[in-house]
Amino acid sequence: MKNKHFRISFLLMWALMAINCHAHPAVEPNVQPETPPVVPTAEAPTAQQWNREITAGWNLGNQFESSAAGVDGESFEIGNPAGADQAETAWGNPVVTKKMIKAVRDAGFNAIRIPVRWQHHIVNPSAMSVSKTWMKRIKEVVDWCLEYDLKVIINTHHDKWLEGRPTYAYQAENCQKLALLWMNIATEFKDYDYRLAFAGTNEVHVRDNWGKPTAENLAVQNAYNQTFIDIVRATGGKNAQRNLIVQTYVCNADFGLYNGDFIVPQDAEGNGNDYMTVEFHYYNPWDYCGSGQYYYWGEPYKAFGASPSDEAVMTKFFDNVVKEWGSQGLGIMIGEWGVTDHYKAAETDRIHENMTYYCRFLVSEARKRGFSTFVWDNNVFGNGEEKFGIFDRKRSMAVKANWILEGIREGAKTPYAP
Repeated sequence: MKNKHFRISFLLMWALMAINCHAHPAVEPNVQPETPPVVPTAEAPTAQQWNREITAGWNLGNQFESSAAGVDGESFEIGNPAGADQAETAWGNPVVTKKMIKAVRDAGFNAIRIPVRWQHHIVNPSAMSVSKTWMKRIKEVVDWCLEYDLKVIINTHHDKWLEGRPTYAYQAENCQKLALLWMNIATEFKDYDYRLAFAGTNEVHVRDNWGKPTAENLAVQNAYNQTFIDIVRATGGKNAQRNLIVQTYVCNADFGLYNGDFIVPQDAEGNGNDYMTVEFHYYNPWDYCGSGQYYYWGEPYKAFGASPSDEAVMTKFFDNVVKEWGSQGLGIMIGEWGVTDHYKAAETDRIHENMTYYCRFLVSEARKRGFSTFVWDNNVFGNGEEKFGIFDRKRSMAVKANWILEGIREGAKTPYAP
């Protein structure tokens, strides 16, 4: 997958061939696109421009990446079980409405990331064909976003057959399935304008192991990225120069910045790195953002027992990202970040003030460097881990974490400063 002479036309033929690993049946995809001419560059913003124009992004979490009702969310099975097309409510959230999208726009966000699990909506596993009902629903929500002039991202999210098996034993099979799946998705959206971007994978990792990857794990992630780039470009239309987003292993930049762990995919001839973005997720430090072990973060709050990780750690890390990827012309995106709501009696106001400070600092520092940021909102509220809710989707999108929203809005005012 790393051969610079690897041609899109070859990948397209490869995707259309029979899946020859483990005696799989012949592949009969529902579309057979031809390799098109490249769309004129002038029509497409570069990936860096695309990301810099995002002042603040929001994640529609725990909706379209939900597993089908009654189906194990960790299962590797591909199919279209009964009730799969109602999966968006399977994890306890209400149906997404146009008013929800408008509320996000009105709150100051100008981009939405829509995580999507396709695994439970595949009507023909040999061709990785997507249920028409599910595809229509995803397109409907994307259309709402564009109607409100929001940039929007769709990805493959919680597709466990892909994410949970980054090993050589499954690499060939998974790359073919990934190529077929993205050929089907990209063909449906190939005429959409450049506000829409695609992201190839999500948090690829060996099941139950979020730690340091092996060379094998890294190689498979790099193969996924190259497969994604090549097959989407092959579908033509505006996909020839659409912003395509590739990921580090487990979306952890620490597993991509050093030792050549992340290999920048080869794009279509003439594109260079102009239309590619690198995505990582940043719940750092986890002892503050995720687990809630520490109630405070940052130099002004050291007296209250703040996390050892501070502003200097964040800015140094961001600078390393710019040096490694921004300098190569790649766009940079923090696809997920957030601070779980955690507090204690008599200090709640100060703790929430500190969360505002963290959000303002992160968004501001990202904006200075041209990163886009997409805060994670899973519509879960309370005190403790994974309480990342901001808008209450069950109560007309009432804002229940004003301290988070305030910090994002303040940070979003920071201009890009090359």
